[in-house]
Amino acid sequence: MPQQDNIDKSYEWKAVTLLGLGFGLVGLDRWLITPLFPSVMEDLGLTYQHLGTTVGVFGLSWGVFSIIMGNVSDRVGRRKVLIPAMIAFSLLSAMSGFSGGFASLIIIRTLMGVAEGSFCPTSIAATGEASHPKRRGFNQGLQQSLFALFGFGFAPIIATQLLEVVPSWRWVFVISAFPGLILAVFMYRIIREPKRPATTPRPVEKARPAESPRWRDLLCNRNVLVAMLSLLCAMSGVFVMGAMIPNYLVDFLKLTGPQMGFVMSAIGFGGFLGEFGVPGISDLIGRKPTAFLAFVGASIFLILFAQADINPWVLFALLFVSAFFCLGLLALFTGPVATEAVPAVLIASAIGMVSGVGEIFGGGVAPFVAGFVADRYGIQYTLHLALGGLMAGIPVSLFLRETAPRKVGATVATRSVDEAGEAVPDRL
Repeated sequence: MPQQDNIDKSYEWKAVTLLGLGFGLVGLDRWLITPLFPSVMEDLGLTYQHLGTTVGVFGLSWGVFSIIMGNVSDRVGRRKVLIPAMIAFSLLSAMSGFSGGFASLIIIRTLMGVAEGSFCPTSIAATGEASHPKRRGFNQGLQQSLFALFGFGFAPIIATQLLEVVPSWRWVFVISAFPGLILAVFMYRIIREPKRPATTPRPVEKARPAESPRWRDLLCNRNVLVAMLSLLCAMSGVFVMGAMIPNYLVDFLKLTGPQMGFVMSAIGFGGFLGEFGVPGISDLIGRKPTAFLAFVGASIFLILFAQADINPWVLFALLFVSAFFCLGLLALFTGPVATEAVPAVLIASAIGMVSGVGEIFGGGVAPFVAGFVADRYGIQYTLHLALGGLMAGIPVSLFLRETAPRKVGATVATRSVDEAGEAVPDRL
C-alpha cells in the first residue's frame, strides 16, 4: 500500500461510502432469511433444523472463500473480485425466492456465502487502501458497521414490512437484488485499483533476488495469528448471542415476541456504533489497549445482561453496550490489525485469513456447540459459552504488537517487502 500523504480525500470518502453500502447489503442479504423463515417454513415444509443448517453452511462457505479470494484479490486486483461478487450475491439473493425446497435453498445460500465471502476481505482491503493511514481504523470500521446496521437492524424491519405489501416471501428476496445491482454500477465507475509500491533495491554488492511474499507466511506472522485467535473469541460471543438470545428471552425470561424483537435490535444498533467506534478509538490510543478494553467491556456487560431483571429497556441497554464492544472487536481485527500486519501485496490475504477462520469456527462451530449446551443443560447456559469466549480474548489480546500509526510514529501498514527480502514482517 503506498504512503498516502497527498491523499485524494474526495475519492477516499466516495470509496468508503460505496464499499460501506456494499458491506451493508452483504449483511442485509445474509440475514434477510431469518425474519422470513416462518413464512418459508410454512410454504416449503421446513423445520428449525433446516434453518440452522442453512445458516451454518452459509457461514462455512463464507469463511472458506474469505481465505481463498482474499489471496486471489491480492494477485488479480480488487475490482476483478469486488464487482462480480456483488453482482453474484445480489442475483443469488433473488434466486432464493425461487427455491422449491430445502435442497435448492441450501445450494443457493451456499453459493451466496461464496460470493459474500469473496467480497468481504477484498472490500475491507480496498477501504484501507483508499484511506489516509491515520483514518484507516475509523474508515474500515465505518465500512463494516453497516453490516450490523443493515443485517441485524434493518433486515427484520424491511422483511416484515415488505411482507405486508407483496404477495409472498419470494418477492422480498427478488426485490433485495436491485440495490446491489445498482451499487455494482457505481463501484465499476468509481473504485480504483491501488498503486503498488516498488521495493527498495539493496546496494549492488549486497543485492540478491527479491522474494515475493508468500501466502503461507501469514501463519508465521504474530499479529495475524493473534488476530485469528482474538476473532475466534469475539465471534463466539457474537454468534452465540445472535443465535441463542432470542430463545433465551422468550423461553427463559418469558418476554413477548415484540419485546424480544426490541431487545434483539440492540445487537444491530450497538454493533453499528461499535464497528466504527472501536477501530476509531484504536486510531487514537492504539490497537492493543483498545482490544483489551473492548474484551473486558463486552464481558462485563454480558455478565450484567445475564443477571438483569425482566425489564426490556434494561436488557436493551446492557445488550447494546456488550454488542458495541463485541462487534467493534470484529471490525478492529479484520480491519486495521490485519491490514497493518503485512506488506501491501498480502493485505486482502491477511484479512481473508483472519475473517475466514473466525467465520468458520466462531460462526459455524460455536453456534453448534451452543445448541448442544441448550439442549443438554438449558438455554440460559449458552450465555456462559459466549462469556467464556469473550473472557478468553482478554489474555490473547495482550500478545498483539502495536501498529497504530499515531502510537508507533510510522505507518506500519505501508511497509512493503523490506530490503532484506523478508516477505512478512513481525514474524514469530
